[in-house]
Amino acid sequence: MGFAWGPGDILVYETLYKASGASGSGCSFIHEIRKDEDIYSPILRKLFNESHHIFVGLQTIREELPSKSKKPQFVSISKNYRSVIRACMEELHFGSFFKFLFYSLVSILLAIELIWNLCEVLFIDAAPAGSLLLHLLDWVRLHKADVDERAREVLQSESPAEHHDYWDVVVSYVLQGRLEEVRQMLVKQGTLQPAARSMYKQMDTLLSKMPFYNPGGTQTLTEFDVKWRHWHEEVDRCMQDNSFASNRHLEVICKILLGDEDTLLDHKELLGTWYHFLVTRLLFCHPTVKPTELHYYAQSCMTMFLDSRSVSEPLDNILLAAFEFDIHQVIKECSIALNNWWFVAHLTDLLDHCKLLQSHNLHFGSNLREFLLLEYASGLFTHHSLWQLAVDYFDHCPEFGRVYLELQIERVPLETERKALKVLRICEQRQMSEQVRSICKIMAMRALRNNRLGSALSWSIRAKDAAFATLISERFLQDYCAKGTFSDLDLIDNLGPAMLLSDRLTFLGKYREFHKLYGEKRFREAAKLLLSLMTAKIAPQSFWMTLLTDALPLLEQKEVIFTADQTYELMFCLEELTSSLNITASSTDRPMQEEDVEVTKVELLRLALARNLAQAIVKEGTVET
Repeated sequence: MGFAWGPGDILVYETLYKASGASGSGCSFIHEIRKDEDIYSPILRKLFNESHHIFVGLQTIREELPSKSKKPQFVSISKNYRSVIRACMEELHFGSFFKFLFYSLVSILLAIELIWNLCEVLFIDAAPAGSLLLHLLDWVRLHKADVDERAREVLQSESPAEHHDYWDVVVSYVLQGRLEEVRQMLVKQGTLQPAARSMYKQMDTLLSKMPFYNPGGTQTLTEFDVKWRHWHEEVDRCMQDNSFASNRHLEVICKILLGDEDTLLDHKELLGTWYHFLVTRLLFCHPTVKPTELHYYAQSCMTMFLDSRSVSEPLDNILLAAFEFDIHQVIKECSIALNNWWFVAHLTDLLDHCKLLQSHNLHFGSNLREFLLLEYASGLFTHHSLWQLAVDYFDHCPEFGRVYLELQIERVPLETERKALKVLRICEQRQMSEQVRSICKIMAMRALRNNRLGSALSWSIRAKDAAFATLISERFLQDYCAKGTFSDLDLIDNLGPAMLLSDRLTFLGKYREFHKLYGEKRFREAAKLLLSLMTAKIAPQSFWMTLLTDALPLLEQKEVIFTADQTYELMFCLEELTSSLNITASSTDRPMQEEDVEVTKVELLRLALARNLAQAIVKEGTVET
């Protein structure tokens, strides 16, 4: 295989190698392989755009604020990130017509949201014992929402208590600790079985008595633990008394309330995952579990729940690493398992702001946060519009961000002037002078090739490229000589200090100024400017004949415009020009050619200058007397 590496993709082609080592063409096809395919997904663009705003907002949180006051802000930002993921999933549900793409993206987003939510609970919110279980229950309920759909089906049927899914829904609610919903469902069954009403009432009493820790209440964790143990003993007594022996469904619920492992594992289908099993087991056996104890329960639940022959999935390893509070392992596993850098880049950035990442420098000097942000932003830069988002990510990478931006910005294709101006504004805001010059030169050259002289001159002035400005000024003057008029008058009229960029540009601006003065009948000022262009050597000598020809109408005016001294200077310029060009009188019998035209011009100019000199001397002499 042969490879050609690009900024965002790889070109791959087949080759044939002979025994001697000489290569020949193997296949006529070249394959383009994108390393960040998700960047091009129209639905995920919402994820990239919305999360960019959250990221920029996160960078504005002041470092000097105490950690306690920043924690609610970090939790809020984490929830904002998750809400964007949820919004993308909803959009996929409503907008996808490609089943494979739909399932692939939804499963990835579900996994991302699941991991992020757990990291929020364990690392960012850092819930203590008591509150921790409540957060984990919310986490499981959020990601096991199919129970509510089945419950709706059951409740909307003609006889919910006789529906074939009724008990599955009830047990599912118990497994999630949603005991109020369980009680409401059991009421429907109790009304159908008057004989067993007392049994249902007893179960209702047990469910209503189950204590849940209230973090905002006055009860201490120890008091809650004592109360929970009393309740647990009461449930155990009911079990020992065979209170529900005549009703297998209620007996199953009673066993679940006791946290019986075998009963829980019998309901693997309803639990669905080992981490749901973990949270349910903690709820009914260890409600005051401490964060430091989680890894032990997580490992044992995973071992019990998964078949010994089955290999754990990447998601299982990531969640297990989270329960073990191994942040770096979570990031590493996610980087390997997920097909883009969005998740690890944003999560690592948030964890870094929370001061949860230890100094984890990579071998080339950048820290983990910066490395992941640079990788993510580099992927964005390959997209035709998302590259603009990447700029902010590079801005917030203090070590290598600017270097990456300088390299990447030069690769942005400048299809239109509008896009070029966007790129230019980004470079100018960051004082990237070399890139500014490069962009302006590219655009100036393109405009010149398309014969858009005004645009080309504007770009060359912006680039402060004196050589190119001189070249374009020459083209303007050539066009004037050919057509007798200037194009892009607005630009030339408003050059201002920019005309000092090159001598030729200065001449162009001043020569246009001469025409304006002449048009406004300010002849003396126009004459003075015209003469200064030649005497100060601002005008190229190749253009002197044009300037002298422009002086003819001023020399022919009834009123004397040029003074005697000015006329002498014009005569000197004319003689200098004729001697350098070797313009001499030719024989009159040969055909009129270009040389003859020049000779005629020179003769007319000499005649007009002599006449003006005589008038100027007379006038100046008359004034003196």
